[in-house]
Amino acid sequence: MHHLAKCITCHAWSADRTRLALCPNDNTVEIWQFDGASWQKEHVLDEHDQIVTGLDWAPKTNRLVSCSEDRNAYVWTFQEGYWKPTLVILRINRAATHVKWSPNEDKFAVASGAKVVSVCYFEEDNDWWVSKHIKKHKSTVLCVDWHPSNLLLLTGATDFTARIFSAAVKGVDKKPREDIGSFTAAAIMQFGEQLMEMTSAQGWVHSARFSPSGQLVCFVGHDSSISFCDITNSQNQPWRLKHTGLPFQTCMFLNEQTVVAAGHEYKPYLFQQQGDGTWALTRSLDEKKAAAGGPAKVNAFAMFQNKVATGQDQRKGDKQETKHQNCVTYLDIMQGTPDNVTAFTSSGIDGLVVVWSGAGGW
Repeated sequence: MHHLAKCITCHAWSADRTRLALCPNDNTVEIWQFDGASWQKEHVLDEHDQIVTGLDWAPKTNRLVSCSEDRNAYVWTFQEGYWKPTLVILRINRAATHVKWSPNEDKFAVASGAKVVSVCYFEEDNDWWVSKHIKKHKSTVLCVDWHPSNLLLLTGATDFTARIFSAAVKGVDKKPREDIGSFTAAAIMQFGEQLMEMTSAQGWVHSARFSPSGQLVCFVGHDSSISFCDITNSQNQPWRLKHTGLPFQTCMFLNEQTVVAAGHEYKPYLFQQQGDGTWALTRSLDEKKAAAGGPAKVNAFAMFQNKVATGQDQRKGDKQETKHQNCVTYLDIMQGTPDNVTAFTSSGIDGLVVVWSGAGGW
């Protein structure tokens, strides 16, 4: 557990996990070096004008991409000891909310409040990053994630809906040799084509992710729900699990059968696929040892009543029993591979970066 800022908006690890990029809830990106025990701030990137809302660090090319409420995105390359920014032509008139590199690192997607997603790629002739828009959203897009094929994009929006689109760019992507799941190769090559719509959430979809194989998706809604869906059949609707606690803000697959989600309860929860294909809450990763009878269930209204009765107020500095002291907003892999994560980090409004290890199995 490391306190690196008063508040952390987002963070991303370098490929070798020796450096961490984070936004301390302002217009800057800080690059920290980590030797396994201590931290040292190396660089401050201050090209943005407003709060940085998304970061992603490409492991193969070592390029860092950032997006901001200033409606801009930059691709940062490390040259001669400095991080050099290249402006991206997003063509949006509202804040950017999230950014993600594609698996091949030849594209990235930027979600926005303009009801569009900018899929960006490098144009060699003009030596700059340009974008194409996916326009079929009805409201602000809060999150994006790429399918392992590099061709499909998953989005989550404030209209309570998660969607899958074709994000294949001519001149960048090749036509797949076969269908992907229930989506035909012809449909996949039609950029911006909506291939699937999932409406199980009854609140804003804050985070949505593909599984390592790309067969499954999960997403979390502000109604304290988490949904799972097998996309091998486009007619499938998600299996929705209602959490008894407060809403999640972020989620991530640790392997094909395990998902971690965290948010307003200040701690990460594990969800695992059962033998019959359904999903269940397994446990919290930040829980005191339970008394006989198993872990205690947490009720959101009961938590609120207890805080009112005891006068607890986070703004007055009350110490929480959890490692995080405020909402968790971001998760990233620290050790392992996308299909076998052995450790991950969480960051949040409290400015902490917490390492969670599952080396002995989740």
